[in-house]
Amino acid sequence: MAWTDGAPRKGLRTAVLAAGAAGVLAPIAAQVRVGRAARPLTDRWQRTPVEPRGATRLGISFRPRQAEALELDVATSLRTLLAYPFQLIRLGAYWNSMEPAPGRFCPSELDRQIEAAEEAGKQIIVCVGAVKTFGYPEFFVPDHHLPEPLPEGSLIEPNGHLALVDAATAFVTRVVERYRDRESIIAWQVEHEAVDPLGMEHSWRLSTAFVQREVDAVRAADPNRPVMMNGFLPTSLPVGAQQWWRTRDQGDSLVVAKELADIVGIDFYPCHAIAALGRAAVYFDGSRTPWQQHRRRDLFDWAAAVAGRQVMVSEGQAEPWETVTNPPNPDNEAMRSCLPEHVIETYNQCMRWNHGAPASITGYLFWGAEYWLRRNLDGDPRYLRAFERLLAGA
Repeated sequence: MAWTDGAPRKGLRTAVLAAGAAGVLAPIAAQVRVGRAARPLTDRWQRTPVEPRGATRLGISFRPRQAEALELDVATSLRTLLAYPFQLIRLGAYWNSMEPAPGRFCPSELDRQIEAAEEAGKQIIVCVGAVKTFGYPEFFVPDHHLPEPLPEGSLIEPNGHLALVDAATAFVTRVVERYRDRESIIAWQVEHEAVDPLGMEHSWRLSTAFVQREVDAVRAADPNRPVMMNGFLPTSLPVGAQQWWRTRDQGDSLVVAKELADIVGIDFYPCHAIAALGRAAVYFDGSRTPWQQHRRRDLFDWAAAVAGRQVMVSEGQAEPWETVTNPPNPDNEAMRSCLPEHVIETYNQCMRWNHGAPASITGYLFWGAEYWLRRNLDGDPRYLRAFERLLAGA
């Protein structure tokens, strides 16, 4: 068919572009939820089936600074949580707490946490940092090691920050040497989401070479234990595209973890708020979208290909992720991004990853245990009860 003027061509081009835009926007629209943020409490968590865990060890991460932010006693909170029958706990070596001034080393808080976990019969992963450790604000460099802020928009290379990388490797070495004789410790975590930017707060990123120096220091101090590194697994297309763009020069933390670590930890958050609209909010909800399966399958293939490689869920969402730092705690309601039943449903989704996979998830750490305690103190035991029910049924 011959075109005799530009109008049909323009119409066809417009139609093609519209169809292409629709093809891109439709999956994104399917992952967006808008609605009232606080929802009435229900007992749905009592009826949600629990997937068997098989050989996967279950556990939690303990965030002492988050416990303080929620006005909880740190030692009491840890003892309460350790009484539950899970197998694994992740503890953090927070650099600015352990080295509050030049020449001072104050490991007593971490000493007590490790001793309490050992008394409870738990296995332990210690995140040695140094620059980034799990738990907001994630950045825990002592002021005396960083007289000026790291430059925004930059890649933090060892050659340009020799004093920082030397101090960081000295710190991780000292931590590992202090605890390497503890049989309860099964792995060292190096950095937290090592080469990703710190959310929207900071746009600088650690380079792979910087993190490599830290990994080498940990392996030199303890050649016998595996190194774990974690990364955020995007569950929505917009977040995945943003992460790819911001880390395109060297790959994101999951890419680097495959290069440097023995254990890759997946941080998995199916639903989180991106904007508040009065009492409502806009959410990215990737809990039912399969597009991220390619990256996950790639990690399982990696773990199956080389002896000693493992994949775990280092953070499974079990507390709300709203538009504020501390999760909201409304009376007689719960937040849409993580209702009590979602503690079980997100776990179930990850356990189903094992079905037919060439490797299995070796550990699953629930993220949000301190929030459960705060809710319980304020009259809502559902998050804790959901956790109890899951442990009993898994």
